[in-house]
Amino acid sequence: MIRRAAESDIPVIDKLLYQVHKIHSDIRPDLFNKGTKKYTDEELKSIIADDLTPVFVAEIEGRVLGYAFCIHQQHINDNNLTDIRTLYIDDLCVDEASRGMHVGRALYDHVISYARENGYYNVTLNVWAGNDSAMRFYESVGLKVQKVGMEKIL
Repeated sequence: MIRRAAESDIPVIDKLLYQVHKIHSDIRPDLFNKGTKKYTDEELKSIIADDLTPVFVAEIEGRVLGYAFCIHQQHINDNNLTDIRTLYIDDLCVDEASRGMHVGRALYDHVISYARENGYYNVTLNVWAGNDSAMRFYESVGLKVQKVGMEKIL
């Protein structure tokens, strides 16, 4: 079952946030602090309550096994960009003990359905270079490269 996250889900979401952050800090320890998470519990309360930042959780038999954080994006009256409505997947994580059970696919499919039902033009996300399993997953569900960020470390 996929549903909107509630404040009562924060302890489990915290556990998953640490897991996904570890992936990022292992790949890029120069950018991500080890042993932390992306959001504080106070930030999570605000995010969960805001309809412009819907958070969905995958739940089986009362256990939350994954989440998808989304953000509404739109550039109204921008000189450069059209005013399409984009649903940006800020973070998608499946508990490492539940990977391979198609929880990620269910979350992704739910986000796509939500975006269609709510009139979004597209769904976007970012994947860090080196997160090969995430890249394979997103390619397997039909996502295509939209843009590439590049860097030179000095």
